[in-house]
Amino acid sequence: MDESPNAVLSGRVSGAPARLAGPLLIAFWACSVVHLVALLTGPGVLDPVSKALLMPLLALWVLARRGPKIIVAALLASAAGDIALEIDGMFIPGMAFFAVAHVCYITFFVRERPGFRTSAASDSVGVGGTSGRRPVRWWMSVAAYAVVWAALVAFLWPGLGALQIPVAAYSLLLTTTAITSSWYGLRAAVGGGLFLLSDTLIALEIADLDFPYRGFLVMVTYIVSQYLLASAIVRRRSPLTRT
Repeated sequence: MDESPNAVLSGRVSGAPARLAGPLLIAFWACSVVHLVALLTGPGVLDPVSKALLMPLLALWVLARRGPKIIVAALLASAAGDIALEIDGMFIPGMAFFAVAHVCYITFFVRERPGFRTSAASDSVGVGGTSGRRPVRWWMSVAAYAVVWAALVAFLWPGLGALQIPVAAYSLLLTTTAITSSWYGLRAAVGGGLFLLSDTLIALEIADLDFPYRGFLVMVTYIVSQYLLASAIVRRRSPLTRT
């Protein structure tokens, strides 16, 4: 066993971020609660500040869990989108930041999908890439979400006005995240589906189809979706699997 000073120091350095994972996750959920309460109690400084902190805290948690840098990039791009959407006239840039986040997620899930690269002819893969589970044909999720995407775009199209093309293009990326996340297991699949639901709720407002507590539901589904996506990835790739 290597007891050299360099080995001991290396172990301490590598263990330090892992010890921060728990506090960072607590901070993320505490910030989430503060933000949701702020949404219910009315406009105030806590609303934008807590929203701006959400994804950076989750990104730091992914780093502490030694998660993939591309997922950290997805979360930081989401944070930039959150901030942009709080500024008047920044809806398109905000949507562009979220488009970058979706490209990061899609890239990761396509690269990591078990069997996708090595056995395209097999046409199926176990959910989550583990043996002993019911096989799910990859094209089934593609077909199902393609129908959902087409139906949503057709429903919202008349009310989107000048944002018809940008929203349709962005929603295609959003739907692709939902599709590819479904290849990574149940937790990621639920996260991708909730992300689609969250942004659909935003699109309803754009199309003048608002309803009470819609904004609250947007943030609940958004927060949970990002956590499920990030945690699905770090649980599989990190030796720390309790959160």
